[in-house]
Amino acid sequence: MNRVTSLFGIKYPLIQAGMIWCSGWKLASAVSNAGGLGIIGSGSMYPEVLDHHVMKCKAATNKPFAVNLPMLYPSIEEHIETIIKHKVPIVFTSAGNPRTWTETLKKNGILVVHVVSSVKFAKKAEDAGVDAVVAEGFEAGGHNGRDETTTMCLIPMVSREISIPLIAAGGIANGQSMLAAMNLGADGVQIGSRFVASEESSAHSFFKNEVIRAKEGDTTLTLKELTPVRLLHNPFYQEIVRAYEENASIDDLKALLGRGRAKQGMFEGDLENGELEIGQISGMIDEIKPADQIVEEIIAEYRTAVSNCNQGKFQFG
Repeated sequence: MNRVTSLFGIKYPLIQAGMIWCSGWKLASAVSNAGGLGIIGSGSMYPEVLDHHVMKCKAATNKPFAVNLPMLYPSIEEHIETIIKHKVPIVFTSAGNPRTWTETLKKNGILVVHVVSSVKFAKKAEDAGVDAVVAEGFEAGGHNGRDETTTMCLIPMVSREISIPLIAAGGIANGQSMLAAMNLGADGVQIGSRFVASEESSAHSFFKNEVIRAKEGDTTLTLKELTPVRLLHNPFYQEIVRAYEENASIDDLKALLGRGRAKQGMFEGDLENGELEIGQISGMIDEIKPADQIVEEIIAEYRTAVSNCNQGKFQFG
């Protein structure tokens, strides 16, 4: 049996990423009901909002689901209390030291998965006692690693250094890329950008439409001096470019970024002044679909790709 499906008790080794402003209970429950693992993105939620989303998700699905918990979240203790109170079965931690909360969560019977962008941090996460690791390549949307290691390089390097289940993320949006990641050593995949352009995503429709209009080269990883983030090339991104051309200081960049830019762009639909976080794979996304249809299509494509391999389609020499 696949290590990810066995660990989480799900049908398919396909995880929907916990994306801020995009992944609430509707998306998480839809993906879980379709056989994957849905994740509520708590990083953009006040404690009472997360409480509401967890309750709604539990009512909408009897399948496992998870909460993504950025370690830098200012009210993280309240989020931990909510997760434990509602017996959320799985937590994906990110953006910080996994040792901080792993023991507490596991003592309460909660599986812990940590998101990393390097071999170094994958090994540290395993040493911290997490149950699995998500290794996220440079192609991914949202906040990312500084080293620009691509998924195709990162997954085999991490795979040979850890013994716990490995989930690949970054640049994965169809069955062919899912199979490629698993051939490289992953036990499953985490998909974010494709689910932004789903009917159940809580992203604003203006942002969803920008994602399906995106082409190759329309995103860039920037703001590495603060927290690296991959952005669509909207007017706000062009302001960042001009700031770098003028040798802006870190304080200047912080002032330019301000507060609430991601909410402004992704949730409220301000395409001029907001952050529009999305992965490079957006260039392949051209339609907004229901989440269950996205899961079904990816699994069907995966099975076709496996069949093509088994039939010798790729043999040569």
